Amino acid sequence: MDWTKESIQQPTAKLKAQGNRERIKFAVGGLLLVSAVAFLLVSGTLGGVRFFITIDELLSGAHPVGETVRITGAVIGESIQYDPQTLDLSFTIAHMSVDTPDLARALHEAVLDPNAPRLTVYMTNQVKPDLLRNEAQAILTGSLQADGRFYGDSVLLKCPSRFDDPHPGEAVLAAEGNP
Repeated sequence: MDWTKESIQQPTAKLKAQGNRERIKFAVGGLLLVSAVAFLLVSGTLGGVRFFITIDELLSGAHPVGETVRITGAVIGESIQYDPQTLDLSFTIAHMSVDTPDLARALHEAVLDPNAPRLTVYMTNQVKPDLLRNEAQAILTGSLQADGRFYGDSVLLKCPSRFDDPHPGEAVLAAEGNP
């Protein structure tokens, strides 16, 4: 038996070139991936700086007519009009304070305040949402047009009274063994 180490053949020039090409492909792919992630982070951060604006801000003229914006307001129940044949929906929302921790109170006060700025929303080809009712918070995407009407594209609704406990404290008393 021969205990000598066999000589390892050095890679040929062809194998070296192929290895370099693989490294370049890997580097380019990694660079594209990092660039895509960076783009998504920057565009998501800049595009979503503010979730919505208030009716007051929209009517102040800070946003150009026709610009797509997201607004919020309290739905005034008696203003809701819906035609199931044409799927035309319109309703009025009132300016509400967004700085209060008690959403239900802010919605209630906005609807009752006759001096609160109001805006009528028009939506076409829209099925009437179940949560569209008096004192619901509406978050709408759309644009204010030159005729002074707000044309909505989509609507999100929050109705805090729907999720309130009708008898707060009863579950706690029952759990403690009190009738």
